[in-house]
Amino acid sequence: MPTITFVDPAGRRHIVEAPVGKTLMQVAVDHLMPGVAGDCGGCCSCATCHAYVPSPWAEQLAPPEEDEDMMLEGVIDRRPTSRLSCQIAIVDALDGLIVELPAVAG
Repeated sequence: MPTITFVDPAGRRHIVEAPVGKTLMQVAVDHLMPGVAGDCGGCCSCATCHAYVPSPWAEQLAPPEEDEDMMLEGVIDRRPTSRLSCQIAIVDALDGLIVELPAVAG
């Protein structure tokens, strides 16, 4: 089972196992990662699962499709490595993936 490291806004690392076939958002929600809500259930219609996928991992993913890119236009602090975690399926090749979580507005 792939291992994913979530880095929260305070820099704390949360290492979790991620079942193949789930989305990164589902894994984050299952492990109560801060700031990842997934309000739309993974339908790419809310951006409450926004995360940063830094290099070299970002280059290993397919680029965002048009609907994901449009949703990302509305997030706070969008970066070149911003992604919606609901659009990233867990596969064995993502073992070791590091994901940075943005600060929650409020």
